[in-house]
Amino acid sequence: MDLSVLQTFLDVVRRGSFAAVARDRNVDPSAVSRAIANLESELGVRLFQRTTRRLSLTEAGTVFHGRTEPLMDDISGAISAAREISNQPRGTLRVTASVSFGLACIVPHLPSFEAQYPDLTIDLVLTDSVLDLVRERIDVAIRLGKMADSTLIAHRLMSTHYTVCASPEYLERNERLQHPQGLGEHRCLCFPLEGFRSRWLFRDQTGTVETVTVQGQTVISNAIALLNCTLSGMGISLLPNWLIRDNLATGKLIDVFPNHAVTATDFETAAWFVYPSRRYLPLNVKVFTDFLRQQLL
Repeated sequence: MDLSVLQTFLDVVRRGSFAAVARDRNVDPSAVSRAIANLESELGVRLFQRTTRRLSLTEAGTVFHGRTEPLMDDISGAISAAREISNQPRGTLRVTASVSFGLACIVPHLPSFEAQYPDLTIDLVLTDSVLDLVRERIDVAIRLGKMADSTLIAHRLMSTHYTVCASPEYLERNERLQHPQGLGEHRCLCFPLEGFRSRWLFRDQTGTVETVTVQGQTVISNAIALLNCTLSGMGISLLPNWLIRDNLATGKLIDVFPNHAVTATDFETAAWFVYPSRRYLPLNVKVFTDFLRQQLL
């Protein structure tokens, strides 16, 4: 049995459509349909139940999929391990991250990474949607926040924290804040996620936590755009350390409450490398994660 046909079958299950697999491979949908038909003929069973609206596995297809998917994972791992004897990463690495994190923390380092690994192609998918890593064939994702229980494998990239910040120009034009509760009298730039838009949490040096209601006329769904508006003096914002550390260091932004820890949801957050649930970590993934960790820490 041709392994490429088995991979076609697994891809159809993953994507849920002959047409989607054909688009991924830049081939005619009839080629994918023909490969599946030949596989069904070879096995003597029907693997998919086809309707005009939906494609689903038959009972036999479900059993076949359960046995072949781990088998193909093992074969892919064996092929990768054999190729890695040369210790030279090659092929394509598919990475996803949020738009702001990707632009701020990944894109600036891509030229150095490419120079170091010229045979490795990066396919960087920047999106604020949480992609299905298996369905979208993602090798590694970078996700922010508190890692929920998952079938995925996660390794910490770095701890993250938030800062309430403003430009010097804004603070010169407005009365200087003495206490977080004073934010109610100021224009805040808000992010349209639960917590970020309406209330921020402050923890003082004694460990006391208080909730402060914030409001503002400007709500922006992209952290880099929010940063730019803050730099221009439009208001006060809550922004992550990985985005503003340089601006704080140069004085372009001021930490309004340096004696408080601040968050919108949880004080213990991080950036995580997240992988599909696999027993084998490819060299391509390892060199990328090691490289990015060195750049950001």
